[in-house]
Amino acid sequence: MMTIAGSDSSAGAGIQADIKSAFAAGVYCATVITAVTSQNTCSVRAVANMSPETVSSQIDAVLDDMNVTAVKCSMLPDKEIVETVADKAAAGKLPGLILDPVMIASSGDQLIDNNAIDALINRLLPQATLVTPNIPEACRMTGVDIRSERDFDRAAEVFRRSGCRALLLKAGHLHGKTLTDMLYDFESGKVHGFEFERIDTANTHGTGCSLSASIAARMSQGESLRDAVQAAEEFMHMAIRRGCYRIWGDGHGPIDHFITLQERCGGYKISR
Repeated sequence: MMTIAGSDSSAGAGIQADIKSAFAAGVYCATVITAVTSQNTCSVRAVANMSPETVSSQIDAVLDDMNVTAVKCSMLPDKEIVETVADKAAAGKLPGLILDPVMIASSGDQLIDNNAIDALINRLLPQATLVTPNIPEACRMTGVDIRSERDFDRAAEVFRRSGCRALLLKAGHLHGKTLTDMLYDFESGKVHGFEFERIDTANTHGTGCSLSASIAARMSQGESLRDAVQAAEEFMHMAIRRGCYRIWGDGHGPIDHFITLQERCGGYKISR
């Protein structure tokens, strides 16, 4: 698989989380970096965008040499980069595109500008196999005020009319002890719910990146959309529950991407 995303210097999200998520699924992950962020668990201090030409060159270099069967795409910081990626997708060069419309970091910092968001909705969303927004992202993309899971269907209908093929609407920002992520497969007309218990933890940095990358990794191995989402959801909630180690920081810590090492290696130890 290939990921098109930003770099996170704290390694909890972005490119770094995508590589770890793919590894956990047993998949090799090539990378295309769209931006370099200076961040830690508390805040994003700076963002340096790559040029559209550099992003295009990275994509072409990977595709010219490697067999890519699924692509995860997240942080596209400006309109020009969104359009560059959208042009590649429209040309059929980005198979199995999983779009995680990253707009705001776990710290609350905005990561992409408004022109990029509009281009993402109009140009790239219709090219994606699956779009995986959280609640704030879905509200921004649809204009629907999502206050509970009862509002999901209204937001999903806006996505459908925008050309979205499939939507995974994530419930993590809602209140309640039990939440349900909803998968809308607009091409088949089927809807699937994935229920989970809320986990009381500060280790949630990079959850959106990790989930979408995990889905892409599984789809790259030929799994169906529903099966890939279900397996990725199970992995994510286990990784969140196990993400109890405090490597550093006073903000949102990382999940435990390495849970599969327990099975492969008989145990592991995280050190500073």
